[in-house]
Amino acid sequence: MTNASNVSPRKKKLVIGASGFLGSHVTRKLAHNGDDVRVMLRRTSSTKGIDDLDVERCYGDIFDDAALRAAMVGCDVIYYCVVDARMWLRDPSPLFRTNVDGLRHVLDAAAEAGLAKFVFTSTTGTLAVSDTTVVTEDDPHNWNEGGAYIQSRVAAENLVMDYVRKRGLPAVALCISTTYGPGDWQPTPHGSVIARVAKGTFPFYFDFASEVVGIEDAAHAMVLAAEQGRDGERYIISDHYMSTREVHEIAAHAAGVSPPRIKLPLKLLYVAAHVNDLAARLLRRDLPFAVVGLRMAELMSPLDHGKAERELGWKPEPVQKSICAAVKFFTSSRH
Repeated sequence: MTNASNVSPRKKKLVIGASGFLGSHVTRKLAHNGDDVRVMLRRTSSTKGIDDLDVERCYGDIFDDAALRAAMVGCDVIYYCVVDARMWLRDPSPLFRTNVDGLRHVLDAAAEAGLAKFVFTSTTGTLAVSDTTVVTEDDPHNWNEGGAYIQSRVAAENLVMDYVRKRGLPAVALCISTTYGPGDWQPTPHGSVIARVAKGTFPFYFDFASEVVGIEDAAHAMVLAAEQGRDGERYIISDHYMSTREVHEIAAHAAGVSPPRIKLPLKLLYVAAHVNDLAARLLRRDLPFAVVGLRMAELMSPLDHGKAERELGWKPEPVQKSICAAVKFFTSSRH
């Protein structure tokens, strides 16, 4: 018979940023796996995505060092899902404050916490772009047209890797593409377009393509990265390269409405984006359809996620299923 006094307590899994789209799904995945889950939230955060889960909640800000240290007590894995993605901000300082300065506070606490793994949410925007080859994790970042948002995300990913090299932090970075799926409560900008397509109120499709992945598959990759990821490595988490026309057609068919038929060419989109930026300056307001975001969408290249398959054992479901699940979510009685 095992002496209960000799049994070590089960280590907790901490999700920082559990109120967001990805963070809520990581939390759900862990809870459904039977893990002992703790989440760190701001008291003002909406928690619709996790309110039905039996998880421990603690409250604090990523700039609150004492709260961070307290949240990490007894944890062996941290999933960091905090991102400021407002690429359209006229003043970029909030992007760097959250994505870099706030992250540094978290990494300082994590480096002293005795972790088995720190799983960092990065973006495909930190990867290279190419017109001739499929991009892998080994291709260095080679473009500077993503504005302050991409600059802050590259700086954040580099900061994590600095802590791996200089502080011995056992961290991995997951470069996650555009996510679709259920539970997009806020919603994300691309999710809100899907919602409008599903309601038959958005007859357009955009003249570009991007890498896409299901949100539940992205969350599964985060969990696998904690178990199988190699320290100091980054992994592409994406299903495949898909045109917005195909995305919108899948959503429309799932909703039983006519698919969008009107193409919005890039030249027209750029005119609208320049008007947006001019209006933002004149009105002194942040307006979301910025040139920098359109340029970033145009430049995104096809990616090779083979490393995640080989090393993490990750195999995504076809993203079409996740787009249909997003439609079901948006057209349910909750919305």
